[in-house]
Amino acid sequence: MQQEPSKEQVVAVQKNGDGDIVKLKLTSGKIVDYKTAQAMVKNNEIDNLNVFRGRDGEEHLRSNPDGREDNNLDNLPTFE
Repeated sequence: MQQEPSKEQVVAVQKNGDGDIVKLKLTSGKIVDYKTAQAMVKNNEIDNLNVFRGRDGEEHLRSNPDGREDNNLDNLPTFE
């Protein structure tokens, strides 16, 4: 039985001047923009995240609920 390759995880985020997340850094060191990350989540390439449609009608990323605050996207370390 072949082992499934391990999925990426988000280790840090980059925010714009409004505090919105615009880029995400993955465990591999790869940096992806928000839309790319959404596509990767939909393709099951990033672990512990999901895409949902907000009240504004747009799609957004969020951490899977696990009772922890430290792994929420807004609480991750930032990078330049």
